[in-house]
Amino acid sequence: MTTPIHIRAQPDDVAPIVLLPGDPGRATRVAERLDGARCYNEFRGLLGYTGSYRGTPVSVQTTGMGAPSAAIVVEELAMLGVRTVIRIGTCGGAQPEIRPADLIVATGAYPLDGTTRQYLGDDPDTPEATDRVVRALVEAAERMGARHHVGLVATEDALYAVTADWAETWAARGVLAQEMEASAVFTVAALRGLEAGCLLTASNSAGEHERLPDDELLPAIDRMIEVALEAAVALTDEGSSPA
Repeated sequence: MTTPIHIRAQPDDVAPIVLLPGDPGRATRVAERLDGARCYNEFRGLLGYTGSYRGTPVSVQTTGMGAPSAAIVVEELAMLGVRTVIRIGTCGGAQPEIRPADLIVATGAYPLDGTTRQYLGDDPDTPEATDRVVRALVEAAERMGARHHVGLVATEDALYAVTADWAETWAARGVLAQEMEASAVFTVAALRGLEAGCLLTASNSAGEHERLPDDELLPAIDRMIEVALEAAVALTDEGSSPA
């Protein structure tokens, strides 16, 4: 096995399914919901914890902000034997029906970032989530009565370069939201044989750089975490069921 450079862990430290927040504070927030959570990585602020949720082993691993960092993390999780990764984070909604605090389940991500471009070269592609993971996230959101939308997002590198005009252009192409990691997560996962998904909380409208205040955003993030954890249980149960 190639030893990861940034995630200072061994294969037994990490569960087969891993939630991927960008923010280390959100990783800690997930860990607080896990039984027996222990920290397996602190290097470079990429906090990683493993515990269990309703008896299912689950890890949470910080990716940092942006596609380059997220790609490194997914590459190294693949080295450690992880089988499924689910990005959990915030985004800017691009469609008028998307309200702040709504959830978005990404089915694919337009690759407007440089990292995905470097992986793909000039080949046209829209990296996709794994159908099984999408289904588990949607079903978990439905069971919990969480308002959610399902469809394409766009992955961008430069948050403050995203304008209202950008949002209008990409909304017309069917994009639900703008975020910064999903395309790289989906691409690396596909190349390394992992399943992948992405669950987002709308914190603002794309092109507008004022997000919800914390007293409104944090409950929405907690709901996103709970949906992701429920999906992790369902995916594990489904994977362990006889064919």
